[in-house]
Amino acid sequence: MSTKLELPTVKTQLFIDGDWQDGALQKTKAVENPATGEIVAQVAQAEIEDTKRTIKAANRAFPEWSKMELKDRVDLLHRVAQLLEEKVEKLAKIMTIEQGKPVAEAKAEILSGAENFRFNAEEARRIYGETIPAPNKRVYIVKKEPIGVTAAITPWNFPMGMATRKLAPALAAGNTVILKPSSDTPLSALALFEIFEEAGFPRGVVNLLLGNSSEIGGELTASDVVRKLTFTGSTAVGQKLYQESGETLKKISLELGGHAPFIVFSDANLESAADGLIGSKFRNNGQVCIAPNRIFVAKEVEQEFTKLVLDRVQNLKVGNGLQEGVNVGPLIREDAIHKIDHQLKDATERGAKILIGGERLLGEDYEKGNFYAPTVLTGVTEQMLIFHEETFGPVIPIISFVSDDEVIKLANDSEFGLASYFYTENLERVEEISNALEYGMVGVNDTVISHPETPFGGVKHSGFGRENGHFGVEEYLNVKFVALKYRQ
Repeated sequence: MSTKLELPTVKTQLFIDGDWQDGALQKTKAVENPATGEIVAQVAQAEIEDTKRTIKAANRAFPEWSKMELKDRVDLLHRVAQLLEEKVEKLAKIMTIEQGKPVAEAKAEILSGAENFRFNAEEARRIYGETIPAPNKRVYIVKKEPIGVTAAITPWNFPMGMATRKLAPALAAGNTVILKPSSDTPLSALALFEIFEEAGFPRGVVNLLLGNSSEIGGELTASDVVRKLTFTGSTAVGQKLYQESGETLKKISLELGGHAPFIVFSDANLESAADGLIGSKFRNNGQVCIAPNRIFVAKEVEQEFTKLVLDRVQNLKVGNGLQEGVNVGPLIREDAIHKIDHQLKDATERGAKILIGGERLLGEDYEKGNFYAPTVLTGVTEQMLIFHEETFGPVIPIISFVSDDEVIKLANDSEFGLASYFYTENLERVEEISNALEYGMVGVNDTVISHPETPFGGVKHSGFGRENGHFGVEEYLNVKFVALKYRQ
């Protein structure tokens, strides 16, 4: 790659009880740029001993933080939002170097994180209790209180977005937090904790652990002190955490895998549908749990819609996310390429046809990175792996359908239930299809379905619990009932 690597200065240690420190055994792990294969940093690794110390620190800080004057807590959250905006250029470069997404996408993610802190700062003022009508001489009071120590485990595909989405409501509700980010992308989390330190959070309120996911996760789930666990990642890992958390009866929320259907009806605005598909499918190179994965197109418009999609795919520029004009970066790891190749081989052997792409990109600009050509596949059927398995890459599989009943059956034929999309100009169909889709979120003539104000989450094997909006804050609260008899 011709782009010169200049990683901005960022801490590489754990952040425990207000201090930057190495792990107990002073081990480190390399962070690799997926566009170049270069090692860009060595970050500290926590041991079980470090995790136990962190839990104690968060627990020790909880009483003071939960009872802090609300205005002071709100001011701190607003300060984080302000610092995220002020440092967006630096933070975006860090994210692109460790994760690969284009700088423009990284900036948008960071600014969205700022909005999440700003929204939750104000939502802290709206954590309302209530009174319930009671017999004479009694008052029934419902209070909402912070849970306590909260652990958050976040993935590599949105290293800043997932952290801010979880930590902002947890802190707003008055909880202390422990973050365990992905080992593939720890630098964005480290940069976020530099901001927490600069903002002036009390010791022990925000804590960062880097290291072996199984070891750290095992300590977090086994601890009775950790009262809440929030996780975004694969369904398999989510199921394991759910099982382990059952031993300590934690409150838990899981945002897991997705396999989003994208339906184009014959009366749809095809230009708008094609734009929506390209924008959402190739965002973060398809490495998004809500990315469209099965593209259902009405038979009578399939040829026209496919041409519109191909025209747009041909204009995509793949490359290092630091380069100007690049809108598709590398995949995060080598194994992602193997998965795509396996799915495409299975599909073509069963009769599907690759119209564009379908191969790893090679040559001087791509030599050491994990680059894959944006791909369009037609003739996809239920007999193919790609119909049932999430791809997590830049592949558009087009599936033809004839009737509304048929496409609903096909769209719901998945163990996942996170996001879904459809395009139509028929209001009656809007109501019927949005009701029929077995998904936690439905985008109608739109693919932008994640906002600080609106609930985000899935059903079935995509998990449970909601993030964002007042729904997100509720996940970090306990409800207490007070029955008061004030006179005999």
